[in-house]
Amino acid sequence: MKDETVLSAHPVSEEMRATVLENLAALERQHQVNVLFACESGSRGWGFASPDSDYDVRFVYVNRLPWYLAVEPARDVIEQPISGELDINGWDLRKALLLLRESNPTLLEWLRSPIVYRQETIWTERLRLLAEKGFSPVRGYHHYVSMARKNLREHLYGEVVRYKKYLYVLRPLLAARWIREGRGVPPMRFAELATQTLKDRVVLDEINALLAVKMRAGESATSPRWVGIHDFIEAELADAMAHSPEKGPKAHVRQLDQYLHDAVLH
Repeated sequence: MKDETVLSAHPVSEEMRATVLENLAALERQHQVNVLFACESGSRGWGFASPDSDYDVRFVYVNRLPWYLAVEPARDVIEQPISGELDINGWDLRKALLLLRESNPTLLEWLRSPIVYRQETIWTERLRLLAEKGFSPVRGYHHYVSMARKNLREHLYGEVVRYKKYLYVLRPLLAARWIREGRGVPPMRFAELATQTLKDRVVLDEINALLAVKMRAGESATSPRWVGIHDFIEAELADAMAHSPEKGPKAHVRQLDQYLHDAVLH
């Protein structure tokens, strides 16, 4: 393995991209909204999709002004039934900003996805800046450590393990390490996380071997336990749980309010 490069791929065909865009346009017409930003959020965004991985499309949208002026709160999510390999749903901008105020890691990942289907560039960049400024290391750290613990407990203690479940533990653990090292918001791409946080060539080689197999196999493919990766996970989780992250700045509610105001009127 040269230069400690970690395998990564983000496969989206032009045909599927066109299908996604058609679906987004249809949802805009159906619900009378404008899509602000749409991305890939699952394993294709993380960079380790299997040949049969779904397309997990997530988006943030803006409703018409009257929607925000009603006394009775209306539904603030749009969910389309899963069709074949396409899973698509989104959040209203006000819901997204409320979650951004709490430094929601899921939304932060959307905004850092390497696969962007659509975006209002000026408005999306402004939203990303708000997300960066209000990032809470404490919330992010506890989210990722908790996710790693849960996935380890539920999926990795059998003698036979699904390949992807290792990555569902490794990714949050390395995101937690990224935060622990004071790097700010973790990148969504697993390859970037691994390359920039790991220096042990043995561990990197084994992760690369796992990625190579996972990216060729189906989503449900399994193998006997990978002892080296399992041992690394146990040690890394112990280190993560022994650390207490420092508090970061809170999101400025006035800036979030102003963004909502400007975006809806625009």
